[in-house]
Amino acid sequence: MARPDLPAPVERALAAAAHGLAVIPLSRTKLPAVRSPHRAERRPVRCRGECGQIGHGVHDATTDPDAVRALFAAAPWATGYGIACGGPPHHLIGVDLDVKNGVDGIANFRRLAHDGGFAIPETVDVTTPSGGRHLWLRGPADHTVPNSVGRLAPGIDVRGSGGYLVGPGSTTLRGQYVLTPGTERHSIATAPGQLLLLITPTTPAPASYPATPVSGRQAVALVQFVLNAPEGQRNDRLYWAACRAHESHHGTQLTQALAEAAVHTGLPESEARATIASAARAAARGAR
Repeated sequence: MARPDLPAPVERALAAAAHGLAVIPLSRTKLPAVRSPHRAERRPVRCRGECGQIGHGVHDATTDPDAVRALFAAAPWATGYGIACGGPPHHLIGVDLDVKNGVDGIANFRRLAHDGGFAIPETVDVTTPSGGRHLWLRGPADHTVPNSVGRLAPGIDVRGSGGYLVGPGSTTLRGQYVLTPGTERHSIATAPGQLLLLITPTTPAPASYPATPVSGRQAVALVQFVLNAPEGQRNDRLYWAACRAHESHHGTQLTQALAEAAVHTGLPESEARATIASAARAAARGAR
């Protein structure tokens, strides 16, 4: 339950929007709260808001205060807000540092900075319910930074174009996201050049992004199936693809590629990992 002394999620979201950060309402699961207008349609619909309706996840993100209020009015159950990454004026990049299951993303990022020869700048810093951190950085206008999961090092995820960060003051099933004490007055710092080289591809990504560690048409098709998931079907498609991967004995090898594909569509990494793990358990039961 949110603390009564904190503003309602919509007020937090409006404050962020006033600083040029495009926002959407989130549910307690950290997923976009506005339901897809295409959820009852039988055939997959690849729509990112072209239909003129709301309910397209991060593609609904806006800085317009009237539009923000309309989004929250359509999802009164929202307990938080998401901040879209990649767009102007900040071209926001989120560095998500997880601390859980024996992995310390914060320590790994410090090590990465030391080895990469860059200093971690003082910037907006959000503490997650698990004790992890979200670092906000300003990206270049002429580069598209992709989402990635654990590519730089274990526990380090990147939220770029098409991704979003849970805004401070949001309440989720696991707890509340808050500004890290001592960083409340920090502005969004520019991403160090050496870090940008690590997170920005130097060549265009192939159509079947992300790369799969298993050769063959089936592996590529499973990842592409997840990448093409329309709003409202991301979890279902990921679960189906993970089940098929385990049935073909490639589940372990394809876990990272499927997780990255799901994150690329806007699914939170924790949600994607949980769905893949559920598919693995189902496949194991079926094999007995």
